[in-house]
Amino acid sequence: MLYVLVEGDDDARFFERIVRPICEKDYDYVLFWQYSQQRKEKVNSFLGSIRTMQATGVADLIIVADLDESPCVTDRKERVLSGFRNLITDAGGFSGPFSFPEILIVCREIEGWYLSGLEEDEYERLGIQEVHEDTDHVSKEQFLGLMPERFGSKTEFMLAILDVFDCETARSRNRSFRYFMRKHVSDSTRA
Repeated sequence: MLYVLVEGDDDARFFERIVRPICEKDYDYVLFWQYSQQRKEKVNSFLGSIRTMQATGVADLIIVADLDESPCVTDRKERVLSGFRNLITDAGGFSGPFSFPEILIVCREIEGWYLSGLEEDEYERLGIQEVHEDTDHVSKEQFLGLMPERFGSKTEFMLAILDVFDCETARSRNRSFRYFMRKHVSDSTRA
């Protein structure tokens, strides 16, 4: 089993459409769960359930967060962990049989991952004026600025991108996507 905690709707949409088919080759069960709009008590309860399964060796956990305005990945990981009390003992270490959770930091925001999978001809077909060879620093605001007027909403724009998303292109254009694929996708399931 693989549990992936994602921040919000845009992350969940990306992981459902792009990551699920890849991960299902290695896992019998894959669940994406949004944590950012949940009460801390609910998140910690959910993590407690995963912790029990992980103790028996039947579950893996990845927590996904955007880099946002953090100065570095390490700082962002520490801030994410500080919000999840079920992962940390009173002494500040990781408790019990719960292995260190994988914290995946998306550089800079998930919108960069969306753009990373577009080949140049798809930029043109979708009506995006500016090609991004490196999407590590794309912000939500920059992404929205690229959205052609013909799209009625950000969601519609994102879905159009996901329809033509190419994992190999994404690997070459976004460092954190490449890291995710290298670390969490077995050689036999490379997309």
